Amino acid sequence: MDAVTNMASERPVVIFSKSSCCMSHSIKTLLCDFGVNPAVYELDQMQRGREIEQALSRLGCNPTVPAVFIGGELVGGANEVMSLHLKRSLIPMLKRVGALWV
Repeated sequence: MDAVTNMASERPVVIFSKSSCCMSHSIKTLLCDFGVNPAVYELDQMQRGREIEQALSRLGCNPTVPAVFIGGELVGGANEVMSLHLKRSLIPMLKRVGALWV
């Protein structure tokens, strides 16, 4: 779990993903379209990906991907990110952590 915490705090926005997951792709596209440059970890392409996925599960991520961290804090998966976006809370949150400048 420490590995996930360390990775999540490396950049303002961190996404744990799988290259074959369509919801992960949608969230990465949404954030990149805003101009965010997230750190993306593709668990299915990492040597310790299975271990990290288990740690995400223990943190409460269900499903485990996408798992989005903003400002080092777990926001959640696709549903939570889209909900924040629809409530117009996502962009202010991204600005607060320095992921967006505009």
